[in-house]
Amino acid sequence: MAQHFINGQWVAASNGQTLPVIDPSTGEVFDTLARGNAADIDKAVAAARAALSGPWSRLTATDRGRILMKMSALMLERVDALAQLESRDTGKPISQARNDIIVAARYCEFYGGAADKVHGEQIPYMNDFHVVVVREPYGVTAHILPWNYPAQMFGRSVVPALAMGNAAVLKPSEDACLTPLAFCDIAREAGLPDGALNVVTGLGEEAGAALTAHHDIDFVTFTGSPEVGTLVQKAAADRTLKCVLELGGKSPQIVFEDADLERAATFILKAITQNGGQTCSAGSRLLVQRSIYDRFVGMVVERFAQSSAGAPAMDRDCGPLINAAQKDRVEGFIRRAIDTGIPVLAQGAVAEGVPAGGFYVAPTLFGPVPRDHQLACDEVFGPVLAAIPFEDEADAIALANATDFGLLAGIWTRDGGRQTRVAKRMQCGQVYINCYGAGGGVELPFGGVKRSGHGREKGFLALEEFCNVKTVVQYHGE
Repeated sequence: MAQHFINGQWVAASNGQTLPVIDPSTGEVFDTLARGNAADIDKAVAAARAALSGPWSRLTATDRGRILMKMSALMLERVDALAQLESRDTGKPISQARNDIIVAARYCEFYGGAADKVHGEQIPYMNDFHVVVVREPYGVTAHILPWNYPAQMFGRSVVPALAMGNAAVLKPSEDACLTPLAFCDIAREAGLPDGALNVVTGLGEEAGAALTAHHDIDFVTFTGSPEVGTLVQKAAADRTLKCVLELGGKSPQIVFEDADLERAATFILKAITQNGGQTCSAGSRLLVQRSIYDRFVGMVVERFAQSSAGAPAMDRDCGPLINAAQKDRVEGFIRRAIDTGIPVLAQGAVAEGVPAGGFYVAPTLFGPVPRDHQLACDEVFGPVLAAIPFEDEADAIALANATDFGLLAGIWTRDGGRQTRVAKRMQCGQVYINCYGAGGGVELPFGGVKRSGHGREKGFLALEEFCNVKTVVQYHGE
């Protein structure tokens, strides 16, 4: 049974309750989690607060970085076992799960190396004053992680907070949290002082709500749905806390008539089948210039027809979706699109021999999809792609920006001027030109605009999100 990790120790839920851990590939329970509540959150926050006045607070930035670098090395030493755990917990194909562990290790490596390179500055002022700007940790940071990338999200959210000297309290999703729990043992082995990292498992409406509403946290970061993100932001606003929110997307892949079509078609399939489409940055809208629409969509159809979903060990394009509710949700989008007369252009397969109780959905391509249809506007969070024709550059820009979301955009064209013009006009946080996703991009600032949220993760900007800026003005006389 998995327990909470509080103040360097494994502890059961204060009320003794548990939650089942379900294997998405079979639908069967294979473990249990501690079902945390407000009392457990209180203990975790108190442990984090105590760490800020204990050994953790006395470490230099260099020493914090060395601990994170050691964590990276330990993750890589145990990559196969951790990948098996991530794969079983989430249903990911084993190769994708292994990559997620490697990326989590890379976060520890990157922020370990960056920890002592977040510098202040001196401001020239009057001759009899000395003015410096310093960056300091917030204190206790609260992290609520989603189920789609638990290992990567630990690295993306918790690790930069630790690099800056904060003490973290983490509430991972009840649907997938085994690798973040495994990382706790790795952190302790690497020398992380007690209380610097605390993990409480449980339901969002219980443990998660208690964490975001806690009176003694100093910062909140959340990745998940816009609806829950709004609740998190309201809870933070009640105490005037800063928060970083990453809330999903409906990202366009814009294919112009002069694009490298073979390259584009390959990336477009991967961008919607990666992690079963359960990715905030999934390229879920395929916008194609009308002059090449039939030809290019035909190329994508060929690739979709050869795609498949299978059990993790089969290592297909997709694994199962995370749970029965998500499977029902995605199948609902597919069913409603068919019922409204939108053609299914291609559908992959569910591999033979998968367990009957698993949550499998075959990759599906629809088109042409009306611009105002649910499939063109709402986040499906599954392996479902909507193809939509556009007329010219102006039409492509208007169509790409015509959603409430603004996370990523992909632009496929050989025209350098068009690349720059369109990228400048995209209302989103990242733009990829003749590529997509850039291999995870630990170094690349990531976040959205509009309903996709605010604040930035990844890269050096994440470190700036996890610190206060203080200006110190000293009068020293002539």
